[in-house]
Amino acid sequence: MEKLAEKKLYSMTPREIVEALDKYIIGQDEAKKSVAVALRNRYRRSLLPEEMREEITPKNILMMGPTGVGKTEIARRLAKLNDAPFVKVEATKFTEVGYVGRDVETMIRDLVEASIRITKQKRLEEKYVVADQIAEEKIIDAIIPGGRKASAGTGTQSGPFDFIMDNAGYKSQKAQYEEQQAKKEEEETKKFRDENALTREQIRSQLRDGLLDEQYIEIQVTESPKTNQLDVAGGEGMGISIGNIFGNDMPKKKKNKKVTVKDAKKILREEEAQNLIDMDQVEDEALENAEQNGIIFIDEIDKIAAGEGYRSGADVSREGVQRDILPIVEGSVVNTKHGPVKTDHILFIGAGAFHTAKPTDLIPELQGRFPIRVELENLTEEAFLRILTVPENALIKQHKALLETEGAKVEFTDDAIEEIASMAFLMNEQTENIGARRLHTILEKLLEDISFNIPDMDKDEIVIDRAYVQEKFMEKIHPEDMDKYIL
Repeated sequence: MEKLAEKKLYSMTPREIVEALDKYIIGQDEAKKSVAVALRNRYRRSLLPEEMREEITPKNILMMGPTGVGKTEIARRLAKLNDAPFVKVEATKFTEVGYVGRDVETMIRDLVEASIRITKQKRLEEKYVVADQIAEEKIIDAIIPGGRKASAGTGTQSGPFDFIMDNAGYKSQKAQYEEQQAKKEEEETKKFRDENALTREQIRSQLRDGLLDEQYIEIQVTESPKTNQLDVAGGEGMGISIGNIFGNDMPKKKKNKKVTVKDAKKILREEEAQNLIDMDQVEDEALENAEQNGIIFIDEIDKIAAGEGYRSGADVSREGVQRDILPIVEGSVVNTKHGPVKTDHILFIGAGAFHTAKPTDLIPELQGRFPIRVELENLTEEAFLRILTVPENALIKQHKALLETEGAKVEFTDDAIEEIASMAFLMNEQTENIGARRLHTILEKLLEDISFNIPDMDKDEIVIDRAYVQEKFMEKIHPEDMDKYIL
């Protein structure tokens, strides 16, 4: 049965998308359901006739919830499932036009760069089979010097007298001598090729078996040009390199490099695959991919919502940033160095804690562009327990794997994990609520001494139980004055 993670996202039902997200994110079922439906709608839209397809725009999502509950992770995992171009931006980094700072259009340019990386990697992978064959031949040539000796003529030009003799039907002594030499050289070359072919096959067999991996050889690689970046009119992200002005007319420099056969395989494979792909085609596909499948996650969107108490001083430009973001979310054309990009069908996911501001503090036009509202829940003690153990990349598994690299086997008892979850929940309740990030803080502090002493420890197995956890935090945490301590 095909694994969900390996299955193409477009062919997955919303329920299957949620199941795939469940492997990494605990809880937040409403948010998962919303993003799964939004992604499935993209697939449905792709099946419609072109006229209807252009009319249907994505339903952007606004996630509301405290920090550390999974807002960013949901968007990131979703993009990873589909290999879709994905960019996470902080709304607070942008400034209104006229202020010094980051222009909102850079989020689209960043998305295009991400799309080009993804598309280029796909095309490279398609060419790796051919590139491997070319790389293999080059490595064999490097191992057998003069392995491809070609038969070359003398290159001597005939004089006027030879021309007359040839026309008379006679060959001069010089022509006869050259003919004999050419015939002799051809026979030698044929003999050499036969012997060489056998040697090459033996080397090829050893190469494929990995027997020559540690042998050093000298290969020729293309030197990367050190080009300067020029800023041209058009703002941030619109720089061009001097090398690009002349295109492919600039001669490519080659340099000799001494590396192991193992490294040579990787270097030559990448270089040959790069030579086989058409970058113009890659750019065209990447722009199309960014326009149709791109996902932009705008974090801290609540920080640009100017509430009643924020309409003075440095916060005066908040509404301006919203108005700058608005045309991009509504649909406009942004110029990038790879070409113009339409933003009509890019999926935007806004996220924020909305502690002081409310979604209604955003300008009405921007509110209307985020029709799907999802409120993420605070994490419970049970959720913390599951976060520690259930996901494929669970925190307990990560820390155990790290310590095992030095030969120390660390085991957490069930009651120790329960104590950690209980402690994280209590701290979030009585101090700042930082969600699942609290678990990182507790685990790092809990394992600090073990991590520090591992190289000098004699024990191969370390058991962490409830008593160890309580002892570790005894001096710092007391139920009666928990709120005095911020971990």
